[in-house]
Amino acid sequence: MSENRRVTVDGMADAIMEGLLEYVDLATDVMKGCVKKAGNTVKKETQANAPVKYGKYRKSWAVKRQRETSHMLEVVVHSKDRYQLTHLLEKGHARRGGGRVKAFPHIGPAEEKGIRELEDGIRRGLGG
Repeated sequence: MSENRRVTVDGMADAIMEGLLEYVDLATDVMKGCVKKAGNTVKKETQANAPVKYGKYRKSWAVKRQRETSHMLEVVVHSKDRYQLTHLLEKGHARRGGGRVKAFPHIGPAEEKGIRELEDGIRRGLGG
């Protein structure tokens, strides 16, 4: 419905529905692209700010498609084989003999950056 055309009153509902379906397809493509890009950003930011002792934890981060339908995409950023450490490193923890281990916040800031990027990308993509 991108071109101008004359529509009778009887055909107006069909013309409006055609335009809405066109917009849904555009919005779906924009949102799926933005979700993929934001997921990769969160992964890269988490890796860049993760604490490094041997490097295995830093290298273990991945983006996985959780669910995808024709109108929705859900991705998860996770540590493939070092998932037990994520909470302990992010929040810190108690030591066995007393005291606490320092927290290394690296997941939360990456998540916030990904959310901002997703919102901005959707706004730009939909012209808002």
